[in-house]
Amino acid sequence: MIKKALSLWPWLAAIASGLLATACFPPFDQSWLCWIALTPLIVAIWFSGENSRRHWLRNLLLGYLAGIVFFTATFSWLGALGDLYQSFFLHGLSFLLSIYLALHFAFWSWFVGFLRPKTFTTSWRNLLVAFLAASAWATHEWTRDWLFSGFGWNGLGVALHAEWPMIQVAEFTGVVGLSFAVAFANIIAVTTPLRLFAEAQTHQMRPHFDLTLTMVGIVAVLAFGLHIAAVPKSMVSATTLRVAAVQASVPQLQKFDPHFTGEVFERFQRLSEIALGANPPPDLLVWPESSMPDPVRDQNSESHRFVTNFSAATKTDLMLGTLDFEEGHDYNAALLVSNRGERVQIYRKIHLVPFGEYIPLRHSFPLFAAIASTWVPGDFTAGTKHTVFDLTNGNVHAAPLICFEDTVGDLVRRFVVDGANLLVDVTNDGWFLHSSGSRQHLANAIFRCVENRRPMVRAANTGVTCFVNEFGRVTQVLQDDTGNTFTEGVLTGSVDVPQDRRLTFYAQHGELFAKLCVAVTLVTIFVCLCRLQRWIGRSADDAK
Repeated sequence: MIKKALSLWPWLAAIASGLLATACFPPFDQSWLCWIALTPLIVAIWFSGENSRRHWLRNLLLGYLAGIVFFTATFSWLGALGDLYQSFFLHGLSFLLSIYLALHFAFWSWFVGFLRPKTFTTSWRNLLVAFLAASAWATHEWTRDWLFSGFGWNGLGVALHAEWPMIQVAEFTGVVGLSFAVAFANIIAVTTPLRLFAEAQTHQMRPHFDLTLTMVGIVAVLAFGLHIAAVPKSMVSATTLRVAAVQASVPQLQKFDPHFTGEVFERFQRLSEIALGANPPPDLLVWPESSMPDPVRDQNSESHRFVTNFSAATKTDLMLGTLDFEEGHDYNAALLVSNRGERVQIYRKIHLVPFGEYIPLRHSFPLFAAIASTWVPGDFTAGTKHTVFDLTNGNVHAAPLICFEDTVGDLVRRFVVDGANLLVDVTNDGWFLHSSGSRQHLANAIFRCVENRRPMVRAANTGVTCFVNEFGRVTQVLQDDTGNTFTEGVLTGSVDVPQDRRLTFYAQHGELFAKLCVAVTLVTIFVCLCRLQRWIGRSADDAK
C-alpha cells in the first residue's frame, strides 16, 4: 500500500506544478510562485521512473498532466460561456483547449528528461542545463503563440505583469525573454539544493557560480528596469492627448437584440456627454468593440444615423468598434470618425479568434460545423492591412487593435513599424461575464507597451477599461467605489504620446530572441538523438 502511494508522487508533483503555475495569474496573482512553479515537475522527471522501459514516454505524460491541470485551471473563465448560453458543453471549453495546449508542456518535459545531468556539483554543467531547458521553454511558448492561429496567453513571463521594473527587458526580447529567465531560475532552484546535499556528503564545497550568476542576472534585469523608468520625462519628447474611454456594460445577449437598440444608444449618448462635458473636452473619445447594434457604415442602419448625428455635434475624434460588411464578406472592424463625421478611417481585424469569430475547417467537417454553428453561425473574414489611424491632432497616430489583438506581440509591432505612436484597444470581454478573463487579458496586453515603448488606451464593454504607459504601468483604471472594474462609466484623463519615432529592438526585429532559442533547441535535440543512436548501436554490439 505504501509502495503504491509512493509511486504516485511524480504524478502529484506534476499536478502541483500545474496548480502553482495557475496561482501566478489572475484571479490569484501570486506572481512570486513563477520562480518555483516548475520545480515539482522537474524533480518528477529527473528522479522517478528509473526502471521504466519507456522513460521518455513517462516524461511526456508527466508534462502533459501538468499542462492539462494548468490550462484547464487558468482558462477556467472560458466556462462563463456555458453560463451565458446555458450550455453544459461550453462549461468544458478550458479542458478541451487544454487537450491541445498541454502538448507544449509535454514537449518540454520530454526535452528536460534528456538534459538530466549525472552530477549536480559542477557549475558550468548546471548553467548549461538551465540554458538549454530555458531555451526549450521559450521555444514552446513562441510556438504556442502562432501555431494553428495561436493562443499564447499566460506564458511564464506574463506572471510578472505587475512587477514593472522586471519586465522592461521585454523591449529587447519580448515577453518570451522573461519566460526564459523564469524557466532558467526554476532549473537552478532544483540543482542548487541537490548540489548542496551532495557537497555536504563529500565535505567538498565549491563556489556556486551557477546560483551566483543566476542571481546576478535577475538583479541586472531589475536594475535595468529601474534605470529605464528613472529617465526624466523632460528628456522624452511627447505630446499630451486628452482621452475619454466609455464602458457601457451592455449585457452580451442585448448587444445585437433589436429590442434593446434604443437603450444601447441612450447609454453611449449619456456617457459620452459626460466625457465631452469636461473642460477642456477630450481630443479622442473611444467606444468599445462592437459597440453599435448594426454596421455603422451601412447608410440605412440606425447605428449609422446615430453615429453620424453624434459626430456632427462634436469636434472630438471618435473611435469605435463595429461590424462591417462588404462584397459578401463580414468583418470585425474599428472606425475613426473625425471632422464632424466627414472623415471616416477603417481597420478590419487581422487576427481572428478561432471558434469565436470563425470555425476552422468549417466546410471540411460538416457535423462538427453544424454543432459549432449554434454559437458561431458564420465566419468573419480577416483583414489584410495594418491600418494606422491619423487623429485630428497631427502628432498622434493610433494602432486600432480589436479585442485579443493587443495580446499578439508580432501583430502590434507591425503597426508601430508603420508609424503608430499610440495603441488603442477596443474590446468586449462581456462574453466571459464577471470572470478573471478580462484581468488576464489586460495582464497579457501590458507587454505590448513595454515591447514597443508606446502607451495604450483600452476601452472595454465590461472591463478592464484603463490607460497603460510605455513602461507597462496601469496609470488609470475605471472602477467603482468598491474597486470593481465591472461597472458602467467613463474614464477620462491624459496620455503622453511619444514623438520620438525611434523603434525598440523588439519593434525592429520581432521575436528574434525566441527564434534563437528555437535554433538552440533544435541543435540540442539533434545532438541528443545522435548520442542516443550511438548508445543503442554500442549496446547492440555488446549484445553480440
